[in-house]
Amino acid sequence: MSSQPQPSFLQRPDGEKLAFSHDTPEHRDESVGITWLGGFKSDMTGTKATTLAEWAGTAGLAYTRFDYFGHGQSSGTFTDGTITRWRDDALGVLDEIATGPQILVGSSMGAWIALLAALARPEQVKALVLIAPAPDFTEALMWEGFDETIRATLRREGIYSQPSDYDEPYEISYRLIEDGRKHLLLGGDIPLTLPVRILQGMADADVPWRHAMLLAETLTSNDVTVSLTKKGDHRLSEPDDLDRLTTTLEALLASLDV
Repeated sequence: MSSQPQPSFLQRPDGEKLAFSHDTPEHRDESVGITWLGGFKSDMTGTKATTLAEWAGTAGLAYTRFDYFGHGQSSGTFTDGTITRWRDDALGVLDEIATGPQILVGSSMGAWIALLAALARPEQVKALVLIAPAPDFTEALMWEGFDETIRATLRREGIYSQPSDYDEPYEISYRLIEDGRKHLLLGGDIPLTLPVRILQGMADADVPWRHAMLLAETLTSNDVTVSLTKKGDHRLSEPDDLDRLTTTLEALLASLDV
């Protein structure tokens, strides 16, 4: 299986195109599929997404991954993207590509999108695996941490370039901040009763581990476990982290009644 898939494209109602890869092994387990939801400004060719592609193929599981609007090989401009737009991208993929029961695996922002998708498609989404989950990050991890100079720049210019340890600076739009407020989850109970597994590094400089604990407390599901790795960073892409991810999925699949 190629780690750099030649994508197919899902046409969206407004004419934009989402790049996606949908793998269905010949000897397929028909019970459930896996859908990967990547992070802010990431794409479907990253280490975790690729590892899951290889693991799912060996396990005989259908596996779907895609690039959000303005990410990777999809059309659109990144700074025009919003949480609403990216949630709708995920729902489009679930409705048209990754049909049938799914486990959603969401990383960072992708965990927020996965939670929103599970709320919107409760019959289809059977479980969540959330890696360094960042629900509400536009407010709790961006806006609330910005000083008044940055906030004024966003209000005046509509864009702020935030330095990043990973790549070129993140261009954050005021539109993203404002739209994120429509989808905040951590202010009250999150009415999901499905199994949720959270993998979090305690050395994560981008999403503090206490943010993951708040999410666990906020979910109404009683079937929530949190795995903390003391030296783990935000990416959680070291070999031990990847083993933990696939082992978590294997145990979750064995426990599901689908």
